[in-house]
Amino acid sequence: MILSQYFPILVFILIAFALGCVMLGAGALLSPHRPDSEKNAPYECGFPPFESSRIPFDVRFYLVALLFIIFDLETAFFFPWALVLRKLGWFGFSAMTLFLSLLVIGFIYEWKRGALEWE
Repeated sequence: MILSQYFPILVFILIAFALGCVMLGAGALLSPHRPDSEKNAPYECGFPPFESSRIPFDVRFYLVALLFIIFDLETAFFFPWALVLRKLGWFGFSAMTLFLSLLVIGFIYEWKRGALEWE
């Protein structure tokens, strides 16, 4: 039966889950719990915090992070595509050209809108 081939994987998952639960439980039960104000204070690079942690972030931080993710994923698609390019032929080449042209259009749009400018 084909499901019997997956039995060792199921056993491995169950042992890993049980071991994780045992270690978390042992840590919670055996470790000393003595909180004080110094331990519960926010930690920021070895210095006391300068301001409240509730200040709003500038939206440019999120925009730069999203742009990085988009263009980082672009390079992640290059490696598998380059490995099978000879098998894909012209269809694969044209599909990647379309994909890259859409990303370049988006990049030019973001550039013109000033999303890459940092003040």
